[in-house]
Amino acid sequence: MPPRPDLMTTPAPKPAHHLTLTPAGPALAPRYREPAAAAPLSAERSLPSPRPGSRARPRARPLHPARPRSRPANPYLRLFAVPGARAFTVGNLIARLPMGMFGVGVIVMIAGAYDSYALAGAVSAAGMAAGALTAPWIARLVDRHGQARIAVPATAWAVLGQLVMVACVHVRAPAWALLATAVLGATAPNTGGMSRARWAHLLKGDPDARHTANAFEQAADELCFMLGPVLAAFLCSALFPAAGSLAGSALFLTGVLIFAAQRDTEPPVAPRVTAGSPLRASGMPALLAVFLATGAVFGAMEVVTLAYVDGPVAGPVLALQAAGSCAAGLVYGHVRRTAGLAACLAAMAALMTLPLLAALTGSVLALAGALLLAGMATAPTMVTGMTLVQRQTPAAQLNEGMTLAVTALLGGIALGSATGGWLAEHAPTPTYGYLAPVTAATLALTLRLTTRPRADARARAGAAARS
Repeated sequence: MPPRPDLMTTPAPKPAHHLTLTPAGPALAPRYREPAAAAPLSAERSLPSPRPGSRARPRARPLHPARPRSRPANPYLRLFAVPGARAFTVGNLIARLPMGMFGVGVIVMIAGAYDSYALAGAVSAAGMAAGALTAPWIARLVDRHGQARIAVPATAWAVLGQLVMVACVHVRAPAWALLATAVLGATAPNTGGMSRARWAHLLKGDPDARHTANAFEQAADELCFMLGPVLAAFLCSALFPAAGSLAGSALFLTGVLIFAAQRDTEPPVAPRVTAGSPLRASGMPALLAVFLATGAVFGAMEVVTLAYVDGPVAGPVLALQAAGSCAAGLVYGHVRRTAGLAACLAAMAALMTLPLLAALTGSVLALAGALLLAGMATAPTMVTGMTLVQRQTPAAQLNEGMTLAVTALLGGIALGSATGGWLAEHAPTPTYGYLAPVTAATLALTLRLTTRPRADARARAGAAARS
């Protein structure tokens, strides 16, 4: 009897194979003739259908990679989401606060012990002048050997100089000893410049984030120079005259140690360059001249305001200028499209007329409001100027270039202080002293307009190519 066709067993057709993509890469997977039985292209595991009446088994979760977290809308939150940014920022802020404490602490300590503000001012000026000369040299060493290797011993030497000065004042040492101590101990590194160099290294591919970082750094500068003198004056009056200098030394050393310990965010050591000083970079001398005139605005405004108010209210009134700059800097960091340096200087020249007009009214309250508004031009100007310095300075000399800008700024502050003080003392009324910051701001604008280098476009193109 021949076999029935329905009882004949035929081998099942072997499935053909083809390459398919899996989370681990291309692999062989079966391809059946039935479309419904095709192997899924997703990474989800296929489980057999449950039998009728049976309990369904839970399906395995798909093995898709985790979705990236959405970036915060606030640019400052995005800034500090960078790994290691918070740690080095905390250390740098602790180290930067004493920069506003040392001047007041030294003057109060020496004036109280020697009963001479002239000697106190001379010692403070000698230390500032020596620091202006040594700062670019220290910054060059930082570029060549790294921030941690240079900043820590330089800070330790500067703190030792402060301690020796306190000891000299305690034993009533001669004036030449105080001057020598101030000069020999002027090795403090530019902590603000080192922080900006870290941001430039971490954010070299994101110009908008670099702009936000520069705005934050400028706001931090204003905050430290606003709180530092107040803290030093409080410690010197509440405890003893040397308390401001001692507390500043302790904070400075602690902050630099915390900052230098963050090695993951430290810029790599640049190879030795043969280009010489960043002063040779195209457009840099003209830009430093603008910084010099801008510093004269700040120095003149400080001395003239102290002479005009002449009382305990002078400090809080003057602090409003720094408060306005701090607020404007934080707001400026949110703006993606920035103004040019000439536009910022023009706004500064216009706003610096407000304190002069307010002083003519004789109202301290009006002067306080005018200083708050005038200070709002400071941070945008400094942020834009520092951004230009970063563009025009070779990457291997970034610390040195920014330190040269700070040195020019400090030199301008010294010139502005001398000019404003002379006007406040020799003019018929201290009100005429407010002509000095207006003149200095106008000079800075004129220098920028007349010496604006053609190298700005080349510097921007070079920065874009490097990023």
